[in-house]
Amino acid sequence: MKAVVMAGGKGTRLRPLTCDIPKPMVPIVNKPIMEYSIELLKRYNIVDIAVTMAYLPTVITDYFHSGEEWGVNLKYFVEETPLGTGGSVKNAETFLDDTFIVISGDALTDINIKKAVEYHKMKKSKATILLKKEPVPLEYGVIITNEYGRIIRFLEKPSWGEVFSDTINTGIYILEPEVLNYYKKGENFDFSKDLFPRLLKDDIPMYGYIIDEYWCDVGNLSAYMQSQFDMLSGKINYDIDCRQVEKGVWIDKGVKLGEVMKLNPPVYIGKNSTVNENVELGPYTIIGDNCLVGDECSLKRSVAWKNIRFGNRTKASGSIICNDVHIKDRVKLYEGSAIGMESKLMSGVIVKPNIKIWPHKIMEENTVVNQNLIWASKASKTLFGNRDISGEINIDITPEFASRLGSAFASIMKDDDTYVVSCDDSNAASYIKCSMISGILSTGAGVIDIDKVIVSMNRYAVRNYETNGGIHIRTDNIDPNKIYIEFINKNGANISRDTERKIENIFNREDFERCNANKIKNSIRIDSFVSLYFKKGSKILKNISDIKRKSPRIIIGSRSMNILNHAKAFLEYIGCDVQVDFNIGNFSTGKDYLNYLSNQVINRSLEMGILFSENGENIILIDSKGRIIDKEKYVALVSLIILRAGDVNKLIVPNNSPKIVEKMAEDYNIQVVRTKSSPSDIMNNMLNIDSDSEDSLLQYILYFDGIWGVGKIIDFLADKNISLNQLANDIPHFYFIKKEIECNWNEKGRIIREIIEEHKDMDLELFEGVKISDDKGWTLILPDSERPVFNVYTEGLSEEFAQELSGRYTEKVKKLLENQGQ
Repeated sequence: MKAVVMAGGKGTRLRPLTCDIPKPMVPIVNKPIMEYSIELLKRYNIVDIAVTMAYLPTVITDYFHSGEEWGVNLKYFVEETPLGTGGSVKNAETFLDDTFIVISGDALTDINIKKAVEYHKMKKSKATILLKKEPVPLEYGVIITNEYGRIIRFLEKPSWGEVFSDTINTGIYILEPEVLNYYKKGENFDFSKDLFPRLLKDDIPMYGYIIDEYWCDVGNLSAYMQSQFDMLSGKINYDIDCRQVEKGVWIDKGVKLGEVMKLNPPVYIGKNSTVNENVELGPYTIIGDNCLVGDECSLKRSVAWKNIRFGNRTKASGSIICNDVHIKDRVKLYEGSAIGMESKLMSGVIVKPNIKIWPHKIMEENTVVNQNLIWASKASKTLFGNRDISGEINIDITPEFASRLGSAFASIMKDDDTYVVSCDDSNAASYIKCSMISGILSTGAGVIDIDKVIVSMNRYAVRNYETNGGIHIRTDNIDPNKIYIEFINKNGANISRDTERKIENIFNREDFERCNANKIKNSIRIDSFVSLYFKKGSKILKNISDIKRKSPRIIIGSRSMNILNHAKAFLEYIGCDVQVDFNIGNFSTGKDYLNYLSNQVINRSLEMGILFSENGENIILIDSKGRIIDKEKYVALVSLIILRAGDVNKLIVPNNSPKIVEKMAEDYNIQVVRTKSSPSDIMNNMLNIDSDSEDSLLQYILYFDGIWGVGKIIDFLADKNISLNQLANDIPHFYFIKKEIECNWNEKGRIIREIIEEHKDMDLELFEGVKISDDKGWTLILPDSERPVFNVYTEGLSEEFAQELSGRYTEKVKKLLENQGQ
């Protein structure tokens, strides 16, 4: 049997460790990750090995040569242009003449290859993917198998709504050579995105083999450190290549130790290193070859590569120090810091937590390094929540953070692009906006600053000025220290998850575009954009003269004073008699305030009440009888308006909406399209089917522009000469329940997988979450994207059936959560 070791990884998320070496050559306990893969293959008598390479290939060939030292035969295949995971293996096709295993050169594992190959042959599989259970699988490819182990679905880096299993793709494959025939040599294709879905479509036998052994995708600095600690803890089935002088203490040849020092195992010290007097080496400290540790140093949970000099009284905790770094006296390196090759840190330097220093940098004496060199990133891999980036002002969201975020957004586009930037009326949002603009301008992109508005105005400005996107910043109306940053695409919708990932990747790689001074543009400021928004909003109303004649009496409320001011101004502009209620702060819950507002509508004999959301996108209506129209009732109401308006041939609704919408649409011969429930998916689907004219954007406006949306509803009522009360009476009865169940983040994947397994013989839909249908109705179990909860949506044919289904599946999820670890 032969093997392919994929060793083409750049390891961008491991920078600065991988600035000068490819990811497979990053050391784990003093030897390259790839060396463990070679040893594992040799352990199972696999000695003919192809190595596919792309980034800095000579670093690999200069180390391993022919492989003779390890008792294997290595044959190298270099990609001149990127070929993808599948294309790189196809590049070695002439070497492969029988069943072969593909293993990553930059992941650490001790899998039992013999058992995996036996499984492959027993199943007569053409492609077997080795799987591992992962509690939080969002950063991996998720694989779903049936009860026989046969693969039935792939999901690449899913959202929580798409997490149907907790078994992930390890990137280790056992393959038959003929599966490569789908592509030609030199073609760029990926195993998980391209080849495997084609095999699945053609019903080629593919199976998943779940491993129990150790596996770690060393994809970021945190995982890199953990893999070192796991090796020292004996969690991985490899021997450390040097003498263990006592339990948990490995000291290699030529090491010189001071007479007075303290070793707290586990500790590793490489060849020819010297540790001076009064040094403390704490648990999980790794020192490579030819290092010098000066007097009175303290190193804890840190990894030092080769040829490093630590001056006297230096302290390092949770740090990574690459080759040939020279550290002078009294230097302090804090948790999560990483120092690139051949850097020099002069005496008294302090490197703050999570700071990365690129190779060849010189830190002058007594410098406090509190931002990354070169451009920095937030420590978290994931910046975005369900729809935006949020955090505490000057803690999570700092001016520096905002500037880099603006640079990351503009860096994924072209340098001649232009973006609309805006904020609410708070000082905090305004100064973050200024930093964001600086970051965008630094890339050579242009900015249109429409100043203090609401997000729906930003969306309109993007379309109006035909820019490439937009950014809106606002503060929370309950917690003024919390900031939200929302990103808009060129259509005026929220950016896709794919674009979010691109921003996160550039942000975490610190790989921003930077332009010369002569390419920096002026920021264009528009001071009166609100009036332009009002004028356009009135033009899309067909019955404004009737509205002004009838002057409907309405009351509005919101937690946002900014929203109230804009809403009042627009509604009065189109002819409404508007009363503003400021009492929302006196109520502990939104439900209590809605009941109060409902009473105000009745007591004042008003035609309508409206509660605007904090961002101004969403509204809750109250009719003249005091009936509250929100959530699924609002979906049904606006669906009825859209159907009766007759301007569309497709009705877009979120996947968690009641199916009564389909029954309503049948009467108008209109197709219902269900989309995933994230705001980005809903917006983009709505905007994709509508024309560029604002007049035709009814669906989008009713869902995502509260001010214009109210105007369109009032316009529709005027056109049909009916009241909101009469329109609400026409909504068919339906029985809908939503519940929330608290859970640990780590349990989401397991719960979804077990629900699918337990209900595999029922009518299941895995479009988003798990939807289970029967003759009584349906239930959707959907993991929340931002909170550690499951959302359980149920619609029944009767109220009794809805209660029964909701109770059944809510208890099912709770029971599965209680069975953790059993």
